[in-house]
Amino acid sequence: MATPSLFDPHALGPLVLANRIVMAPLTRNRAGPGLVPTDLAATYYAQRASAGLIITEATQVSAQAQGYQDTPGLYTQDQIDGWRKVTDAVHREGGRIFVQLWHVGRISHVDLQPNGAAPVSASALRAQTKTFVNNGFADVSEPRALEIDELPGIVNDFRQAAANAIAAGFDGVEIHGANGYLLEQFIKDGANQRTDAYGGSIENRARLLLDVTAAVAEEIGADRTGVRISPVSPANAISISDPQPQYDYIVDHLNRLGVVYLHVVEGATGGPRDVAPFDFSALRRRFKQTYLANNGYDLELATRHVAENKADLVAFGRAFISNPDLVERLKTGAPLAPLHPATLYGGGAEGYTDYPRHPAAYAA
Repeated sequence: MATPSLFDPHALGPLVLANRIVMAPLTRNRAGPGLVPTDLAATYYAQRASAGLIITEATQVSAQAQGYQDTPGLYTQDQIDGWRKVTDAVHREGGRIFVQLWHVGRISHVDLQPNGAAPVSASALRAQTKTFVNNGFADVSEPRALEIDELPGIVNDFRQAAANAIAAGFDGVEIHGANGYLLEQFIKDGANQRTDAYGGSIENRARLLLDVTAAVAEEIGADRTGVRISPVSPANAISISDPQPQYDYIVDHLNRLGVVYLHVVEGATGGPRDVAPFDFSALRRRFKQTYLANNGYDLELATRHVAENKADLVAFGRAFISNPDLVERLKTGAPLAPLHPATLYGGGAEGYTDYPRHPAAYAA
């Protein structure tokens, strides 16, 4: 059997991806009025359609789920219509695209919440972090703990957003269970002090993520449902006392649900891969479908991990922002363009759709 290559096709449920390079979800804060994706977003994603799979920026499943200014939603008809322009543009270029669905939980601000309400979380514990609101960064607001009878509504918000995603033309969805947002606020004991059926034990803290995943898989099919986790990342000031048994349990149950991929942030999101002891290879062995590796990957590491069967797919993040033709550049050895940090969040075309392709990537 030939050694697998980063540039080989890969079967993902009913899809065949052109290569094993994935565009990671990247928040850009450029949604229009009504939190609707713009025509500019359609251009941005279509420019990057040579990725084997695009995973969109995180997209809120309800008005309550928003935590940052100008992030798109997928709970109104206008938002569905806006996303349809994006998916149509990507598909015209031969690409495949999943939408990442999130509820930020406590990583929000009263100015972003309906009627100025407090953000919600597993417990009434304020995160020591900031969010982007009113055109600047501000401390997140004090959350309130969700009542147990509110949790079926959260599950249904994800279910409905998944149905909306299919109506908008997406090839599938990714459930955001990582980076300190709501589902991870239930998983990790540093944010969850509940004493009911959603707190305390490993099984209870995993319950909301698994409830959401089961509902989404039932709605659109497990073969169109992926899940993202970040076992040891301290993103958004979250912590867990003993991650290995918690995530072994979660992955075993995701495996039983038959989700099409597991997207794993290996280490600290956007930071060191060795931030805390954890056996990621154990998750790889436990999960029987596609394993998508993320965090700190360059061409050399991605090539090696695919060849050694440590990953089926590899996500690249910021490199895709400044290199719309990243796949071609990696394949031909063309140099990568640096990104402009000042234009990462908010604004218009500058630093969004105006990064050029590299002629050397097409010389062959």
